Amino acid sequence: MRAFRIRMPSGDAYWTVIDDDYEVQPVADRYLRELRFGRDRAESTTKAYAESVSLFLRWALSTRRDWSTAARDLGLFIVWLKHTPARSDRALAGPGVDPVRGASRINKILTATRGFLLFAVTASEIPSWVTEQLYEVADSQDLPMAAQNESGDLRYRMRARHGLHQPETAVDRATDAEIVALFKACRNARDRLIVFLLARAGLRRGEAAGLRRCDLHLLPDNSVHDCSVAGAHLHVVRRANPNGAWAKSRRQRMVPLDFLTVRAIDLYLLERDEQPAAANCDFMLVNLFREPLGAPISIGAINELFTTLGRRAQLPRGISPHQGRHAFASNLADSGAMLDEIQTLLGHASPQSSKPYLHPSAERLRTAIDSVPSPREMTEGLS
Repeated sequence: MRAFRIRMPSGDAYWTVIDDDYEVQPVADRYLRELRFGRDRAESTTKAYAESVSLFLRWALSTRRDWSTAARDLGLFIVWLKHTPARSDRALAGPGVDPVRGASRINKILTATRGFLLFAVTASEIPSWVTEQLYEVADSQDLPMAAQNESGDLRYRMRARHGLHQPETAVDRATDAEIVALFKACRNARDRLIVFLLARAGLRRGEAAGLRRCDLHLLPDNSVHDCSVAGAHLHVVRRANPNGAWAKSRRQRMVPLDFLTVRAIDLYLLERDEQPAAANCDFMLVNLFREPLGAPISIGAINELFTTLGRRAQLPRGISPHQGRHAFASNLADSGAMLDEIQTLLGHASPQSSKPYLHPSAERLRTAIDSVPSPREMTEGLS
């Protein structure tokens, strides 16, 4: 069993699961098509889910289990995942054997597997009792206080039965000094623009790679674009892209651009015009220095760029593209932006989603303490 990419006649693509005879697994295929087109998920999401479902089906096949009832043995599936290499069906469990997958990866595989099995139950493809093997009823008392109902009322929810504990790894922001170092390490205008789009416009990798030239409105008067927004800005639009780029939010959003980013765009467009292969491509960011020339860049290319820039700048730690987005949000907060403004600029549906992106600087924390007035009685007692 393995994941396999399917391109539809419309040009859209999704990932499915095939066996060694290149036969599509029908229930998994229906689930993954529903995920891609019915729930409007990214192609990359169906790829990750297809890889996870294929592992579950491969485990069931290699251990001679019927996948439709194998949910009762998910604990053994976790052991298999922990010790079985990707291209082998033989578990290498035993004392002194290092796990081949970590808790985070295993939990993601379990999430996809539960989704697949729940879909199969809903579609009456497998017995309904499988749901009881996947979830148990739990109340809200075991949730953190921040996640409990303010009224204190007891609420019930479905909790996954299987999963591994994993420590929380909060994403830190890239500091201004690190962003400047990455910027200085760039050797062309396109790479400098990519750093700016993530660190000064807060775009995700998929949003930057999916930008079209028509999404950028750079004139003071945007009546030429039939746009009511004044000033330089860009629009983040969710659409299917041949390079797999995908805007996470279904809602289109507008992001104002500062002078430095507009200047970076101007310099990049001059550089882009020197590559004839890019003339007919509507994507903003394209391959200028490697094949296929003129084609839209991939999301992976942005990851590779940040790795290269960090090494070239000799930074003591690696900086990911997403840390540039965290830097954008934190700088907004440090400059006095309200949470609802940060939420809108980041494209989050809820203010709660924006809070993990805020990393107050030490200076702002000191200012917050110093700005609290002291009662006169306390001041006099210390004089």
